[in-house]
Amino acid sequence: MGKPERIGHDFFEDFAADRGLRVGDPGSERGLMPSFDALRSEELDPDAVDPSIRHFYERTSEYRLDVWSQWSGAFRPFGWAVATLFSKRLEQLNVPLSPLSTREGFTNSIVALEDPETGQGKYTAWVRRNRLSGEVIYAASYSVTRLPGHEARFVKVVFPLPNGNAMVILRPTASDDGSLLLRSRGTGFGDAGFYFLVRAPRGRVWVHYVSTFREAIRVYVNAEAELRTDHDFHIWRRRFMRLHYRMEGTGSKSGDQPGGAPGSSERFAAP
Repeated sequence: MGKPERIGHDFFEDFAADRGLRVGDPGSERGLMPSFDALRSEELDPDAVDPSIRHFYERTSEYRLDVWSQWSGAFRPFGWAVATLFSKRLEQLNVPLSPLSTREGFTNSIVALEDPETGQGKYTAWVRRNRLSGEVIYAASYSVTRLPGHEARFVKVVFPLPNGNAMVILRPTASDDGSLLLRSRGTGFGDAGFYFLVRAPRGRVWVHYVSTFREAIRVYVNAEAELRTDHDFHIWRRRFMRLHYRMEGTGSKSGDQPGGAPGSSERFAAP
């Protein structure tokens, strides 16, 4: 949970300092998951997912992110209002409002917070900023978790907010074509879905399960062997926004990517 003020790109460095943690070497290769096998369960065989996707999750810092946004016309004014009133001031969740606003892509920073004595990882954070404006798009911690009564492993994403957070629990599955699907569709509190938490007086925390808000993420390799993601946001069963990503391997070690993950530095036009 964040402090009462802004979040910003340096939130996790401050978080580490407050808790006596060490920030890992920013130049090292890191992924959202130390091993994609952490998702293995009776519901998901990681070997059924394209190796390029595994590579991305295990070595996320090696990739450049290009992104375009597509808003449903009826919801666009709502997006502008949220950005103006909250996101820009808080420096968090600055969702792109037009495709051209992210024409230079996102920065891609994996921040590892470690125990200074043992070196054991405590938190993994993904901070993405708009290269053009410098605004923080997302600053969130990522982990794999289990839920009571479920055999599956879930992906937990926590976005710190002032005096609270927004938390998304995503259920991963594999498609026949090797793509990875992540959905926040659940049946209620304690299941996959979107949770909003607020710090209350006397050490209490209020939490609300927002059943009307859902996300669906498809990570896949297209016919040109490019690694792509479609990230859909729904409210009241209507899609109000889609983010489309292209993940491009960078650096001297990008050429060892399996399964045809993109390793060139060429630019391309928005679809």
